[in-house]
Amino acid sequence: MDFLCDVGEADFEERVVARSHQVPVLVDIGAGWCGPCRVLTPLLERLAKEYGGAFVLANVDADENMKLAGRHKVRGFPTVIAYSRGGEIDRFHSAQTEGFLRRFIDGVIARHAAQAAGQLA
Repeated sequence: MDFLCDVGEADFEERVVARSHQVPVLVDIGAGWCGPCRVLTPLLERLAKEYGGAFVLANVDADENMKLAGRHKVRGFPTVIAYSRGGEIDRFHSAQTEGFLRRFIDGVIARHAAQAAGQLA
């Protein structure tokens, strides 16, 4: 499934930044010991499958990628950062409801499409 991937420091530029020029990428930064992460990540994975490639979900294990978490100024887990057209466009912290996630994802997809339309104009 090319809409779900694990990402680390070595492949972040390729799998997140570069990929976000084609499709929005949600970066889920969490840790195995984090209770809210264990709730949020499976929900995001289910939504990624449901949306069928409208966005990519990139999971980052913060314990193995502390520099990456630090570079993104992550203050708590989970943190989800939306990338579009090579840069961050939005983020949220902590576990959220499915309704919130759907609104967030729909907004990110709409902004990605609007950026494309703006570039074509």
